[in-house]
Amino acid sequence: MTGTLRAYRDSWLVRIGLLLLIGGSSPLLLIVAAAKLGLTADLNPNPIGFGILAMLTFWPGVICLLIGIGAAAATRRRDRGRRPTPGA
Repeated sequence: MTGTLRAYRDSWLVRIGLLLLIGGSSPLLLIVAAAKLGLTADLNPNPIGFGILAMLTFWPGVICLLIGIGAAAATRRRDRGRRPTPGA
């Protein structure tokens, strides 16, 4: 199991996808959460810029994550075929 998680963690596509998802969506989510908690003067904010940022980064981030997970799984399968089996 740790080999699988290590392969995902070491995949640069997974890292880029996570950066895009977190970096692009978190400003919008923070503004929405602050408005719901009453921390802003405007209880119904209209963060157009942050919404556009989230829109432009969400799907590329998801695609990079999926490609990265697929690439890590393919690499793991390829490496599994190269290793000698224990006891042989």
